Amino acid sequence: MSGTSLTKPVVIAVQGTCLTLGIELILASDIAVAARSTTFGQIEVTRGILPFGGATLRFPRAVGWGNAMRYILTGDTFDAAEAHRIGLVQEVVDDGEQFDRALAIAERIAAQAPLAVQAALANAKRAVREGDAAAEAELQPTLVRLVTSEDARIGMEAFLTRTEARFVGR
Repeated sequence: MSGTSLTKPVVIAVQGTCLTLGIELILASDIAVAARSTTFGQIEVTRGILPFGGATLRFPRAVGWGNAMRYILTGDTFDAAEAHRIGLVQEVVDDGEQFDRALAIAERIAAQAPLAVQAALANAKRAVREGDAAAEAELQPTLVRLVTSEDARIGMEAFLTRTEARFVGR
């Protein structure tokens, strides 16, 4: 997901016990919201195997080498507060509120200019995949394309008139 060519952001809500492939799903998403009682664990080494769904690639990128190795190499579990501290999840909410909060974030994203959201997501993914130079090389051409869009006109008009923009995706 965040490592693929999807053009729509993926927002995930988690609750309960989130082990191995559950963490892999978070790592494949763009934004994660966790219920306060959620527990996490990348426990493959405790079973004699290694993370095989991409955690050895994505976990260090998402939370830093030391944080990822702390949990990948020990198989220790951790709570939602720790998941937030290391950057695995972006928000922790009271139990039962995680879906509504994730949906609110997704709706907030959906209210933005679709072409701009897609371009921002694609450029950030390119930076992670190919490096800053590759992403930087795409900034100017992408900006030129977006500036000529109907959504850019709508956004500027909304800014000048202090009204809410209603984007059309063109």
